Amino acid sequence: MAHLSDLAVAKINEICDRYIDQPTPLMMILSDIQKEYGYIPLDVQEIVSDRTGVSVADIYGVVTFYSFFSLKPKGKYVIGCCLGTACYVKGAQQVIDKFSEILGIKPGETTEDGMFTLDALRCIGACGIAPAVTINGKVYPKVSVDAIGKIVEEYRAMGV
Repeated sequence: MAHLSDLAVAKINEICDRYIDQPTPLMMILSDIQKEYGYIPLDVQEIVSDRTGVSVADIYGVVTFYSFFSLKPKGKYVIGCCLGTACYVKGAQQVIDKFSEILGIKPGETTEDGMFTLDALRCIGACGIAPAVTINGKVYPKVSVDAIGKIVEEYRAMGV
């Protein structure tokens, strides 16, 4: 989205128009843009600022504060490793380290082929099944380091 097409600008304006009568529309607008494009780069934030009157600095603050918004495109499969206390105690650090080793990326990065993004998450509320991993919303309970290779291969087999 570095060079926004006229179609993309029109879509962003359409999203902004959906919430024109709302007293505080920013979160809804950003959420819809994230769903549509998978990320919210600075040039898009500038359009939203122009349409809403909210400063780019404030919009950037919101986008960078909430983990479900992203400034960069994410992979087709977003792997979230919970590092909350219960998961951490049950070996979550070793789990995320193994994903990192297999995928060749660090948490917060995306593989070059655009297939995987690895995210370190704080508590996801799955303490009873620690260590927990999510992939595009699907929760994997009690993930062992030995299972990670198989999990990654299953998603690779599905392709991009």
